[in-house]
Amino acid sequence: MLDYHVHSQFSIDCDTRMEESCEAAIAAGVTEIAFTDHVDHETADPGFGYYRADDYFGAIEAVRSRFGERLTVLAAAEVDFNERTAPEVERFLAQHAYDFVIGSVHYGDDGVIIFPDYFAGRTSDRVFTEYFRQIAFAVETGWFDTIGHLDLPKRYAPHGHRNYDPLAYRDLLEPIFASMIAREVAFEINTSGLRQAPKTSMPGPAIVRWYVEAGGRLMTTGTDSHLARTVGFGLPLTLDMLELCGIEHVAAFRGRQRQLVPISQLREAAAAGDGAI
Repeated sequence: MLDYHVHSQFSIDCDTRMEESCEAAIAAGVTEIAFTDHVDHETADPGFGYYRADDYFGAIEAVRSRFGERLTVLAAAEVDFNERTAPEVERFLAQHAYDFVIGSVHYGDDGVIIFPDYFAGRTSDRVFTEYFRQIAFAVETGWFDTIGHLDLPKRYAPHGHRNYDPLAYRDLLEPIFASMIAREVAFEINTSGLRQAPKTSMPGPAIVRWYVEAGGRLMTTGTDSHLARTVGFGLPLTLDMLELCGIEHVAAFRGRQRQLVPISQLREAAAAGDGAI
């Protein structure tokens, strides 16, 4: 199994060391782990300026040396994106060589992070419409291998806004799917929602099915873990869901180059405890 969304001590909101998550990945049957630490370009973000690329890559080499025979470790990043920070994001990606890059939208209009307070004074339609507009922009850049947590606002919606129905936004999602397919940009199934609100993956099966119906086939999987104990959580269930929706492969990466790995092969490797695919 591939856990392509894991944080470490190089993220502002995480103090779990890479070594701990590697041990947990091996125990959970994960064969590849990508350390996708936050790279924040919004100056108001608590993580702005926190990421230390040189130290990060040094830590990656250390865990590769220690765990390389049992686990494939990818150098990766979760890069926060919105139209205000696009120039800084472009410069950053030109300066660093990763195996895999997630593009994630965490900020809505007015430069406000999409946490529960963001919903005050806004309708759910306004929140999701602006969010999907930024997602569309991220896809159109072509800078990212996958798009993170495609319907993230449902994760933080307060009780008064817990009426999210993806069907209401299918008209906004369809052109995003078309752009993803044209640019060969994947999106992830983020399993963090299975272990916390909203108690479903981000996104859930309805959106995956619409993407497949549009002709899409590129998918990544990740737990968005900030704790070692959640590495690998929900991945077997996610693989089942993807197959039911018509996805037969999961995307794997090396040096930003994609290969498609059959889900059946991932299951076999996990069962065998084999870090190779």
